Amino acid sequence: MAETIEDENKGPENIDDDSDFNIDFTTSSAINRVSLKFLIVYLPIFWFSGIIVATFWYGYTVSKLPWIIKLLFLPLLLLAFTFLFIISCFFFSKLLLILINLIHLPKEGIFRTEKGDTDFEFWRLRTEIKKIVLWLIRNWPLPWIDVIAFRWFGVSMDFSSHLNDAWCDAEFIKFGSNVTIGQGAVIMSSMVVGNYLIIKRITFEDFALIGGQSTIAPGTHFGKDTVLGAVSVTTLNQKLEDGWIYSGIPARKLKPNQYAEMRRDIIQKVDVDEEEKIEVEHEVNIDEDKKHLFRRKKGGVKK
Repeated sequence: MAETIEDENKGPENIDDDSDFNIDFTTSSAINRVSLKFLIVYLPIFWFSGIIVATFWYGYTVSKLPWIIKLLFLPLLLLAFTFLFIISCFFFSKLLLILINLIHLPKEGIFRTEKGDTDFEFWRLRTEIKKIVLWLIRNWPLPWIDVIAFRWFGVSMDFSSHLNDAWCDAEFIKFGSNVTIGQGAVIMSSMVVGNYLIIKRITFEDFALIGGQSTIAPGTHFGKDTVLGAVSVTTLNQKLEDGWIYSGIPARKLKPNQYAEMRRDIIQKVDVDEEEKIEVEHEVNIDEDKKHLFRRKKGGVKK
């Protein structure tokens, strides 16, 4: 299997079996090949961001405020300037990404990691631009700012989902609602395996839960109410069924997620007459053709 991947004469267009990459993924680090030449993109980002901060700093120093007021608010001002620098880097990175994507639009697929390969080179460039800004923002204490950053860079997610100190690629990722990613998990929609770059979309349906220190491979699809145990690894293009618990390396189906079956979407408390009776109404997952079996009389008493 390893010989299949290392074969220089076999191009991506001839690869039709994803299993060629499974063992190599689970046994290799699949480290991103970083080139120092792409670090030059940080110069204009930091330069223009620094000019904005310097402009505000100059305005503060030449203001006619008493020196005691300037000194008193200096710590708060330094904190504000730090945040201004990060947001400015964020803004200029996005402008640069828009320009790069106009030149070469990101796409899914399997590409050769060869010097001069357009898809591979532009992927490395996009990765380097996003990496530094995401690192700065995710280490800032403001809540939900990482969600704003990922949304700004193209990840489909809302504020009901949480990335608890987990690393997540910033493209070809789609989150449903109430998705929770455990601490130290790694979500990779793109990775290098041998001589190939793999870029595949990762999807998390509603209420998916990923345990800490887990690794999610490109192309993984999590169903609704699916749970992946801690320190687990998915394989390329793996489909995890709705309402099941998976675990292991590679991830395997263990048992149904009973907590998903017990969850109720609506809980309504009602006082009945003067007897202080409490009625709790649950909305459960019932097939449309069986709802007629659950009828209610006046006053909320079941038939």
